[in-house]
Amino acid sequence: MGKYFGTDGFRGKANEVLTVEHAYKVGRFLGWYFSKDHKARIVIGKDTRRSSYMFEYALVSGLTASGADAYLLHVTTTPSVAYVVRTEGFDCGIMISASHNPFDDNGIKVLNGNGQKLEAEVEAQIENYIDGGLDIEFATGADIGRTVDYAVGRNRYIGYLISIATRSFKDKKVGLDCSNGSASSIAKNVFDALGAKTYVINDTPDGTNINKNCGSTHIEVLQKYVKENRLDVGFAYDGDADRCIAVDENGDVVDGDAIMYICGTYMKECGQLKGNTIVTTVMSNFGLYKSLDEAGINYEKTAVGDKYVCENIMANGYCLGGEQSGHIIFSKHATTGDGILTSLKLMEAMLEKKSTLATLRRDLKIYPQLLVNVRVSDKEAALNDANVQAAAKKVEDALGDGGRLLLRTSGTEPLVRVMVEADSHELCEKYVKMITDELEKVE
Repeated sequence: MGKYFGTDGFRGKANEVLTVEHAYKVGRFLGWYFSKDHKARIVIGKDTRRSSYMFEYALVSGLTASGADAYLLHVTTTPSVAYVVRTEGFDCGIMISASHNPFDDNGIKVLNGNGQKLEAEVEAQIENYIDGGLDIEFATGADIGRTVDYAVGRNRYIGYLISIATRSFKDKKVGLDCSNGSASSIAKNVFDALGAKTYVINDTPDGTNINKNCGSTHIEVLQKYVKENRLDVGFAYDGDADRCIAVDENGDVVDGDAIMYICGTYMKECGQLKGNTIVTTVMSNFGLYKSLDEAGINYEKTAVGDKYVCENIMANGYCLGGEQSGHIIFSKHATTGDGILTSLKLMEAMLEKKSTLATLRRDLKIYPQLLVNVRVSDKEAALNDANVQAAAKKVEDALGDGGRLLLRTSGTEPLVRVMVEADSHELCEKYVKMITDELEKVE
């Protein structure tokens, strides 16, 4: 990771970590970088945070000052920006969002011309410019860029989502939790057009309520709503709608692991699962792997982050992968996680198999999981401490084929993460304590 750009763009507290000057400079660099041999066209979307408008205007100022034309999608989802970039010939796309974070955070995520996250080497050049290591001339005269209202791009994306559905959703009672974020302007339109009886909550953003006690990070809200209204299914999104967590007809949570299981087994039956493989991260539940083994489906594991899942999928020609948190990538249709698309694919499995979501995930056994973060002075030294490693070996031997230990450092904080999955919560607590006790002794 770079000085400013992490695995999911440049993110932090608005005007504290990520400032309006940063946004202006990002725009200045991208406008110059992509305008070297032609008039660059760069499309921008944003979520519903109060600061998103400020960053949008700063980015536009930088882009046009460097000679690029800026096309504004306005409030929209991250996957819609990726779709518009790759289908309409834009040089790159920018999404202003901090995803599932609180409203006072924000972020700038840059997508390349293929709708994928920008290459690390280009991000490094942006950081060099921000820190004063590069001089960029201003465009002048007719070379100054212009700003174009491009709400039509968002409408085309809505049409594209509708076209993916294989059947009408007529008479299906569907709940949507839009997290007072980007999905508020898109999700209901899609489900209404497909004939669903759509019930929507948290779709009245005010600039400060995005992700606040709602959406995929507060799934209990949708669970209660589905049960009270006796809905067939519910879908909750995060702030920029690249995640989806579902709720079945009983009000039980269907997370990213369960979604991959349901869609993967369905796609295998239909002959659509390329390479007979699903790409997961190391954080997926041990129970998912056991169930995939029983279903005869292969899997690969990447580092945590949908960026790494996407890279693996693209490199190997696979078509399905994702994270437990609800970032699911269907590479036939999208280059990023897409919460609304994920909803549509779950609806497809339900309708084509004439089944409920609870029935489709019935054979998936999720193991109890406990994750504890231990703050240390030197995370690498703590991780490699001889006593810590000895405790980890004892836990792994005790678990055998009946569970899993994951021991790793945080990418952004002085933490060692200890995760155990086992047959019971009691065993999880016992084995986690064996390791955390040793970690806390490390000086």
